[in-house]
Amino acid sequence: MSESWVGAELELRLGNPGHGGFCVARHEGRVVFVRHGLPGELVRARVTEDRGGSFCRADAVEVVESSPDRVDPLCPISGPGGAGCCDLSHATLSAQRAIKASVVAEQLHRLAGVEREVEVEDLPGTGDGSGWRTRLRLAVDSEGRAGFHGYRSSGVVTSLGCPQPVSGMYDGLADRSWRPGAELLVAVDSDGLRHVVEIEPAEVSRTGRRSPGRRGATARRAASSRRRRERPVIGSGRVTQRVAGREWELSARGFWQAHRGAADRYSEVVSEWAELGAGDVAWDLYGGVGVFAAALAVQVGEGGTVLSVESSRGAVEDGRRSLADLPQVRLEVARVESASTLLSGGVGTVVLDPPRAGAGRAVVAAVAAAGPRTVIHVGCDPAAFGRDVGLYLEQGFRLDEVRAFDAFPLTHHMECFARLTR
Repeated sequence: MSESWVGAELELRLGNPGHGGFCVARHEGRVVFVRHGLPGELVRARVTEDRGGSFCRADAVEVVESSPDRVDPLCPISGPGGAGCCDLSHATLSAQRAIKASVVAEQLHRLAGVEREVEVEDLPGTGDGSGWRTRLRLAVDSEGRAGFHGYRSSGVVTSLGCPQPVSGMYDGLADRSWRPGAELLVAVDSDGLRHVVEIEPAEVSRTGRRSPGRRGATARRAASSRRRRERPVIGSGRVTQRVAGREWELSARGFWQAHRGAADRYSEVVSEWAELGAGDVAWDLYGGVGVFAAALAVQVGEGGTVLSVESSRGAVEDGRRSLADLPQVRLEVARVESASTLLSGGVGTVVLDPPRAGAGRAVVAAVAAAGPRTVIHVGCDPAAFGRDVGLYLEQGFRLDEVRAFDAFPLTHHMECFARLTR
């Protein structure tokens, strides 16, 4: 195909939801990924991206025949041409969860060969889908205004209207000028204290700034991931978080679950599934500050061992301070993918919570070689989760249970847990 469809408006009947917050439609032999629609709807969609090939992307700009699951969007800034935050805010919560369940089941079938019905469960504190987020990262535009990145764009939508954050999170942020190109990390901790940290702009090379498309985006992501100076503007920048009666103090920039009900619920699932006894050995891989390690430590007791491996030195240092009263817990700084000297010997239960890309073949093989009775695998990306589950099955594991949680209401994102045994 030689002519781009960008800007064209197409009348489309939307089919099944796809992984990424869109519905799948077809037009003149091509696949169209349509955002802001719902399965079964007839919409007029404007093509926003077309790189040739078999598919393009579009936004539903008019609903001709609406789904009974459609509601007025809860998020005022996420519609066509807006921010990339709430891509399902035009659906009821039950419809959002049904869409997510369908996506997880499809990925498990396609990538792991598993036929499994999935229920996406609510988390405490979700309410109507607003006011659940306690961690937020905002961009700052060239005029010093805080806002959200546009969908698949480096542009900034400067209206702080997204309903995800807990009450008070935005207070005063729109009233001041920030350093252009900076980022703001906003965190509300377990004591209800708000911390706002300004992170200096990422230094992108001249080539990266000028490069269009994927090359430029890759350069910007690489620059953003490098360590940058930060300054607390509100609060100390050190947050207090509690799970299962235990307290952690960590950097506001460090990783913590965004949904206010997530950390406690996930710790409960790990405790329920681990089935460890006194004196057992457990691993907590990609362990962060040791929330899962603390849950495992209760079961193995002082005569057991819990090894937590995490690549972030700051997270490990925060975890060591918070778990200093648990001699059975050992937190080590290492990349799980290269921690072969640490991951040796027998182990009863392994918990893995890898980044979005998943654990991958080498890590799954190393876990299998250690001979655990139980593996608890956590994934925030359904495709990576499905691939990893398939790798465990290749290693002789059985998939006993799958649970999924609506950890990111109004969006297509979720958190998945698998319990595997052999």
